[in-house]
Amino acid sequence: MAPPVRYCIPGERLCNLEEGSPGSGTYTRHGYIFSSLAGCLTKTSENGALPVVSVMRETESQLLPDVGAVVTCKVSSINSRFAKVHILYVGSTPLKNAFRGTIRILPRLPLKLAVCSLLSVFTGHIVEIYKSFRPGDIVLAKVISLGDAQSNYLLTTAENELGVVVAHSESGVQMVPISWCEMQCPKTHTKEFRKVARVQPEFLQT
Repeated sequence: MAPPVRYCIPGERLCNLEEGSPGSGTYTRHGYIFSSLAGCLTKTSENGALPVVSVMRETESQLLPDVGAVVTCKVSSINSRFAKVHILYVGSTPLKNAFRGTIRILPRLPLKLAVCSLLSVFTGHIVEIYKSFRPGDIVLAKVISLGDAQSNYLLTTAENELGVVVAHSESGVQMVPISWCEMQCPKTHTKEFRKVARVQPEFLQT
């Protein structure tokens, strides 16, 4: 029976140099081999030599989020410091399995990134999570740090093109954006705070 496939993320430690030699998609540091790609771990050995450890990029159906990638995610929970999300798409490609992500508050931001009342310019530019996202929202975000088995991907929405793209009011109706920081229910006309994304055409299908 073939051994189970192991998927790796960039920066993941694979083995020490006594157990293998580095191949494509890897690098060495302090006596260990690390993955430089998001992909599948392979080991090949010839004539009893140490196995060559490589990481191969995956197909789109097995795509993994990478730093700098724009992802579509669904908010699962929020608190005063961060929003927990499930990552569903990388770009316009659906993921085979959802990954966990976290959008944290940003303690200080350049003034040019301030968006409506979401950023309190006079109190240190603090993003208020409850005025940005609600559970169930569909959000465009960018990956700024990779996760691993114990932690989530760290995401940001600190660009005009990033933020909430789909949200529903308390009455269950899909709201429409009316500014960069508010959405409105077309049924009840109730307004709610959101960090609204300026959606680019390539992401409209998601």
